Amino acid sequence: MCTAIVYSAGGDHYFGRNLDLEYSYDETVTITPRNHPICFRRAKTLQQHYALIGMAYVTDGYPLYYEAINEKGVGMAGLNFPGNAYYKPEEDGCDNITPFEFIPWVLGQCADISEAKELLKRINLVNIAFSDKLPLSPLHWMVCDKDSSIVVEQTVEGLRVYDDPVGVLTNNPTFDYHLFNLNNYMQLSIDPPKNSFSNKLELNTYSRGMGAMGLPGDLSSVSRFVKAAFTKLNSVSGAAELESISQFFKILGSVEQQRGCVRLGESYEYTLYSCCCNLERGVYYFTTYENSQISAVDMFAEDLEGSAPISYELPVKQNIRFLNK
Repeated sequence: MCTAIVYSAGGDHYFGRNLDLEYSYDETVTITPRNHPICFRRAKTLQQHYALIGMAYVTDGYPLYYEAINEKGVGMAGLNFPGNAYYKPEEDGCDNITPFEFIPWVLGQCADISEAKELLKRINLVNIAFSDKLPLSPLHWMVCDKDSSIVVEQTVEGLRVYDDPVGVLTNNPTFDYHLFNLNNYMQLSIDPPKNSFSNKLELNTYSRGMGAMGLPGDLSSVSRFVKAAFTKLNSVSGAAELESISQFFKILGSVEQQRGCVRLGESYEYTLYSCCCNLERGVYYFTTYENSQISAVDMFAEDLEGSAPISYELPVKQNIRFLNK
């Protein structure tokens, strides 16, 4: 499963996610420049568009983005939504877009959330797979800019666009449930607990570190939503870029999945990578499961007027800095 967040610090705004799966597709950090045509199965090709950077599986020259940001500072991520996601037949009068095209469709054309909301009024997510070997994944999406974020879900009841005041998205159930469920945790506090159990008992805080008593710690999507929301909303970091991105990865680290804790048949789900995108600067920071050193790709260091995608393989081996060698 996955967790995505948006975060503000030092005047900049950040967007990123954990990707939790049991296998890798050999994904790469991929930049799609402005003049690389983006083709769609049931819509006109975007010959020119905003440049994109994000994590993608590139097949047959087509970047299948897991998440990305564009040069205008809009970010978007797809997260697993099994049993709820519903993709429809084509409809007249709609933008019939397949789920694997959805991220470049939005990010290629929208400079902010207001433009994204207008585009979404015409959207119909259609049941057309990329190929026989690559069926559609059941997804819902977070879309954000520096000011706000939304969640997009298409179920059998239709398309829903939710404002996301928390700036967090995980997986099942539907987003409205996650928001309502936070009511069950309004008693959480960053301060040490006080005895409200009974005035007939003398109960004490017996150690340091007892703030956030009752915060969920399991890896279910409901618990990860609560924990990521509490951690993010109470997070404190300095104004410098390095402090901000370090704190961002610490927030994601609070809900990452370690290999061996979530069994799926004969394999295990774990956090393949974590990423943090600076929406203003166009920098894509990331770590991988085996390499905890932060790596980065700067979109604006490339020729964004080009016509060919640019991809960078992930450094997956741990890079340890010895201080005495």
